[in-house]
Amino acid sequence: MHVADALLSPVVAGAFWAVSASLIGFSAQQVSLEEDGSKTPLMGVLGAFVFAAQMINFTIPGTGSSGHLGGGLLLTILLGPHRAFLALASVLVIQSLFFADGGLLALGCNLFNLAFIPAFIAFPFIYRVFAGNSASPVRRATGSMAAAIAALLTGALCVVLETTLSGITELPFSSFLLFMLPIHLAIGIVEGLVTLAVVSFVMKTEPALLATQPASSKPRFIPLLFTLAALIGGGVVSSFSSSLPDGLEWAMARVSQQEKVYGRGDNVHDLFASLQARTAFLPDYSFKISDKAVEKTATSASSLNSGTSVSGIIGSLLVLLLAGSAGFVLRKGSPYGQRGIANSGAK
Repeated sequence: MHVADALLSPVVAGAFWAVSASLIGFSAQQVSLEEDGSKTPLMGVLGAFVFAAQMINFTIPGTGSSGHLGGGLLLTILLGPHRAFLALASVLVIQSLFFADGGLLALGCNLFNLAFIPAFIAFPFIYRVFAGNSASPVRRATGSMAAAIAALLTGALCVVLETTLSGITELPFSSFLLFMLPIHLAIGIVEGLVTLAVVSFVMKTEPALLATQPASSKPRFIPLLFTLAALIGGGVVSSFSSSLPDGLEWAMARVSQQEKVYGRGDNVHDLFASLQARTAFLPDYSFKISDKAVEKTATSASSLNSGTSVSGIIGSLLVLLLAGSAGFVLRKGSPYGQRGIANSGAK
């Protein structure tokens, strides 16, 4: 559900850039003020896991479409809203800058749709209401499914609203929404099931890792497990992903009766497109190939598979580095973190 630059006007995109930048600043401030920062270093590990998970597209039977996990709700359940938002911001920035997955101009909208909604809407107002701090499997399942579906449907609605407000495409609001909601309902169900499975596993093995539980001790093997899962998922499993269009592309094609929808170009769009073309060294998670190489279908196919695997590994490591560094800096800059460093030095 990554919005492309072509769907957005500079005014709408700029407004969401401002909102999302403010949310990053607010979240960073809140994390630095938290007394218990033991989960902050996990931002990198879990962010890398979500990056890899988003690369794995699964087929939605009977639709000719595919979907992938958002991971926002899962991150929030494990890290809390503010750390989860920063970790997802790292994922989306890496995807946009280096893999051309989602436009640079649309980055603010994607942060709002994929990070703000699950972290600050679905988690506190749906998941916590149903699941609470209870270890009840039924309550946990209800909360996971309801929150995941609500986050996906709300995000889909926001994409339609942002596109309509931009007014640079000919996608009618009602028809676009009619196709967006059902396909993202299906994706939301899968998201809920995966979220429930991971949270249930963590609850049985290391419950202190959950954001709703006190961090009585440092996580033991779970961070290593998530790191291995990220590298295997991004480096191996992603190469077997469905090649069908994702939910957003599928909905646009059904409404417009075209494979791609193009907006009206302008200097702002051209500037961001040019910048992304320079920074994206593995566009669409594949190697850059010349026009002559494109004509050789066998070479292109092998390059696609190997490019996806390389992209998964490099992307996971970049997110691990970016989100992990952000967590380290915020933890070190915290007055509580500095107090812990001073105490350990005194000992």
